[in-house]
Amino acid sequence: MTSETTAAPAGPADAGVPAPLTVGFDLDMTLIDSRPGIRAAYLALSAETGVHIDADAAVSRLGPPLAEELAHWFPPAEVEAMADRFRAIYPAFAIEPTHALPGAREAVEAVRELGGRTVVVTAKHEPNARLHLEHLGIRPDAVVGWLWAEAKAVALREHGAQVYVGDHVGDVRGARAAGAVSVAVATGPCPERELREAGADVVLPDLTALPAWLAEFARIRNP
Repeated sequence: MTSETTAAPAGPADAGVPAPLTVGFDLDMTLIDSRPGIRAAYLALSAETGVHIDADAAVSRLGPPLAEELAHWFPPAEVEAMADRFRAIYPAFAIEPTHALPGAREAVEAVRELGGRTVVVTAKHEPNARLHLEHLGIRPDAVVGWLWAEAKAVALREHGAQVYVGDHVGDVRGARAAGAVSVAVATGPCPERELREAGADVVLPDLTALPAWLAEFARIRNP
């Protein structure tokens, strides 16, 4: 797969220099492979409720909010309650089996080495997102949960992110809505072609390629 470098956003007009580098990251299938843990949590919810949930199908389409997946298995009137229950049992089943994707820790550290900040912006229940990051020793400067697709732009703008890294077309939409460079990694449910068609500025095979891209991005921002 190929990547391309996009010119950095201009810095504040009154300063004449770029703002400090801030990079946003999605969580599921960008920084972490949460499929084994989420699968276990869905199976636990299925056993508890007696409702069949195809956990393999569910984890093949991670990205959108939990309620969208639960709507495949529960009547509309029950979805909110089932989402609350899923989030409640999640720590017991989903944290331990989840692992960091290749290059995740190094990608976050690469931003720090460039003097920048990192913010994780995810659709996941924020307390559970924090549990994952703490368990895996991934330490962003900020974590914001409960945001999906274009809604992610709210947090990205608030934190001044110039770049947003994600695996889903919803992440591309969030980056574009925020005016950030969209860096997509082909580690989730969306193939490279779909990510490019959604408007990703850059598509990388995985996060192991991000430090080199970031170094070039920082060089162009600070010639």
